[in-house]
Amino acid sequence: MEVQELIVRGVVVGLFRENCYIIGSRRTREAVVVDPGDEPEEILALARDLGVRITRIVCTHAHLDHLMAVGPIKAATGAPFLLHPHDLGIAAKVPQQAAVLLGRILPPPPQPDALLQDGDDVEVAGIQLRVLHTPGHTQGSISLYTAGMLFSGDTLFRGSVGRTDLEGGNWEQLMTTLVDRLLQLPDETIVLPGHMQETTIGHERQSNPFILAELRRRRGE
Repeated sequence: MEVQELIVRGVVVGLFRENCYIIGSRRTREAVVVDPGDEPEEILALARDLGVRITRIVCTHAHLDHLMAVGPIKAATGAPFLLHPHDLGIAAKVPQQAAVLLGRILPPPPQPDALLQDGDDVEVAGIQLRVLHTPGHTQGSISLYTAGMLFSGDTLFRGSVGRTDLEGGNWEQLMTTLVDRLLQLPDETIVLPGHMQETTIGHERQSNPFILAELRRRRGE
């Protein structure tokens, strides 16, 4: 996908089939990697194929399937790692989770080099990603918005929404995020989620059963 001077490519990584995205500038060849969840060699190979240099690493939240490759990619590129502060506690538990869920011994992820807040801009030369704090799946979940595209992490999926039965999850908060924040974006906004296929805000407004149920609830139906 190319939007103006942006190059956006995704690669599906790991047992959880997580979508990792590289967002690069065609002009400067610098790039942001979003949610490097596993298989760092695949992510680095994609960056090489695109001819871009990773200069920022951003995780939409701290579940292990979205950040297990942060350490190796940071070591290979020197890029700073950015995360919302409300998910620091979850990030610290990644080694235990990896041992229990995957039978893998992993070191803890690196400490973030900077902490993201709502309204921040993640910038590299030629790229500006607006940070939207979108809690509900976790307390520190964020989405990233640029050039008519929303990188929604595990907040919004095609025909579904993020689960809230894990640490930091809150269903009412997630519904508030979806209706009062994300549905305020233009219908033509392309949604690139953390799992499964892309969608649009308009499609989810019209057909997502969880969103439709919340809108009916608010109308008192």
